[in-house]
Amino acid sequence: MSDPHPARPIEGNEDKRSFLQRLIEFIRPGPDSTDELIATLAEAEDNEVINADARVMLERVLRMNEMTAADVLVAPARMDMLDIDESIDALMHQVIQTAHSRFPVYQGSRDNIIGILLAKDLLKRWRSPSLSIRALVRPALFVPESKGLHELVREFRGTRNHLAIVIDEFGRTAGLVTFEDVIEQIVGEIEDEFDIHEDEGDIFALADGTWRVSGHTPLARVAEAFDTQLAASDPEEEFDTIGGLIAHELGRVPRKGESVQLGGLLFAVLHTKGAAVRWFRVVPADGESASDEG
Repeated sequence: MSDPHPARPIEGNEDKRSFLQRLIEFIRPGPDSTDELIATLAEAEDNEVINADARVMLERVLRMNEMTAADVLVAPARMDMLDIDESIDALMHQVIQTAHSRFPVYQGSRDNIIGILLAKDLLKRWRSPSLSIRALVRPALFVPESKGLHELVREFRGTRNHLAIVIDEFGRTAGLVTFEDVIEQIVGEIEDEFDIHEDEGDIFALADGTWRVSGHTPLARVAEAFDTQLAASDPEEEFDTIGGLIAHELGRVPRKGESVQLGGLLFAVLHTKGAAVRWFRVVPADGESASDEG
């Protein structure tokens, strides 16, 4: 006996594409790789379906899918860390000097990270001397170098952490990565109070008689501004920026607080970001100590 109520397709599942649309998609299937999808986004921008900013952001999201924590981490040598056994005055001084909001805390060796300390929590100890510093240290989030950035975003959100310690395959500290580092892979560099636009200048005279110089400032501009000669110790080496020259003279990426004497000037590292120096404090080499940054 035939079914009096034959099954009908559910309206919500009906393919509402026209025959022409389905034929075009059959002849020309959609992208099946990241590169093809990025090419499609470029075509969408050309056709004014999306604007340039949207295309760049979407492309970064797709590229981020191929990146891991190892691609964006801050190397151990450049990590600003707090020693749990230091005095409260020493800890406060370091917090003020570095201007970070959270710090990895270690005991004994820098490889022995015992947790994370928030700068705002340290202020509680300042107001209540009887409070133990150790009680303020929060558990650290540890992730492997191979952790995908998309997974890391989910873990940051799920644990409400903004900083993770990256470990290598042997369980050693490989560096750290922050939520900001990951987000910058999508939206581009997030400017802070140390950042300025290029057209606003890159050498500033300060009220105390010192200067603040951007690490990206062309070497020739710095030499002209201070009426001096700036060159690498190896005459065969040439550099475009003051940051590049000083990194070469040190033989590695400069760390905050380090200083180098060049051309009768003392360049002290004020602020770093990524693998580059953002700002130097500059004083005459025979003048005040560049380490007295206040």
